Amino acid sequence: MISHAELRQFPVLDDCLQLGGITLTRLAERVGRTPFYAYERNHIQLRVGLLRRVLPSSVHVHYAIKANPMPALVQMMASLVDGFDVASAAEMKTALDAGMPPARVSFAGPGKSNAELRSAVAAGVVLHLESEDEMERAARSGELLGITPRVAVRVNPEFELKYAGMKMAGGARQFGVDAERVPAMLRKLGRLALDFQGFHLFCGAQNLSAKAICEAQRLSVELALRLAQHAPAPLRLLNIGGGFGVPYFPGERALDLTAVAEGLHDTVQALAAASPETQLILELGRYLVAEGGVYVCRVLERKLSHGRVFVITDGGLHHHLAASGNFGQVIRKNYPVAVGNRMHAAPREVVTVVGPLCTPLDMLADSMELARVEPGDYVVVFQSGAYGLTASPTAFLGHPPPLEVLV
Repeated sequence: MISHAELRQFPVLDDCLQLGGITLTRLAERVGRTPFYAYERNHIQLRVGLLRRVLPSSVHVHYAIKANPMPALVQMMASLVDGFDVASAAEMKTALDAGMPPARVSFAGPGKSNAELRSAVAAGVVLHLESEDEMERAARSGELLGITPRVAVRVNPEFELKYAGMKMAGGARQFGVDAERVPAMLRKLGRLALDFQGFHLFCGAQNLSAKAICEAQRLSVELALRLAQHAPAPLRLLNIGGGFGVPYFPGERALDLTAVAEGLHDTVQALAAASPETQLILELGRYLVAEGGVYVCRVLERKLSHGRVFVITDGGLHHHLAASGNFGQVIRKNYPVAVGNRMHAAPREVVTVVGPLCTPLDMLADSMELARVEPGDYVVVFQSGAYGLTASPTAFLGHPPPLEVLV
């Protein structure tokens, strides 16, 4: 029975999962209670290293903090990547606290408040302008502070990232400025006290098609070069987003990074020929951290109902909304799940893993084959290093929040 995407990122010793060289049972004792998230340093470091080896050397890699803003993880990332991308003042604080130079921090997202704009201008980060109104408010913030804001224009192109799990460009969007309106915006920007840095294009997320990613990257660079003809200053920064996906569900295959790199090589050459001073940035979040993290909860009891076995745990959708299928899935599919202290044990059984919440939505695995589960065992949800804790309704029904550790 194929129950989830193939898992190879963590070793197993004596049928027990290991994280950071520590068996799961020992790690649970070290943490002190369940549920908890654990993120493995080595896996994340290897993932960044793989990108460095395969991608063109001129490409700058930024970490999108929204994927996982755990301070210790962000601190580690500060020594691995070239910059951070943030989507709130709180994330900006995390980025700056980690020691990333402000010039290598960019602040994106619609609906920035005036207070956030002033804070970003005072910090000296690059503001990704999402509208003409935001441009004018950023300029006023600079005037009040006596600082020239560093800005880039986020562009909403006509094209989209095909096959993306989440599309964020093309057609009517709350993100960025429609491409046809950008030239007029750039002319006005040139009359304001703003330091133009470049453009930001983010077409979509969670894509496993190298061909689609390469096409979007090529189109993004071509569009940016056309728009740069209207810019008030040379194109210094070009953030073309990311979209690199990871496999979660049965039948999904890992992204062919080599194919992405080969396509990006031609795009990089075209950019270098047309605008040699432009720094090309890939903004990646999920791809860097998702597979390096797990969510661990403890089995409280087994329950039989009409011949169906329910495994009830102390964790659930309030901690891991995505694994419950309620964070963007149209048709619910199982995340990779295993009994962490009985990884390959027999006998096997088909069970449904649920949490302690008073809602039928609180499900971590539906009719999945696992090792026979007993109270006290540990259920592990893999691919949990991104969009886990901070993407979940932790206050729902008043249960304690999970802990997080970096191992």
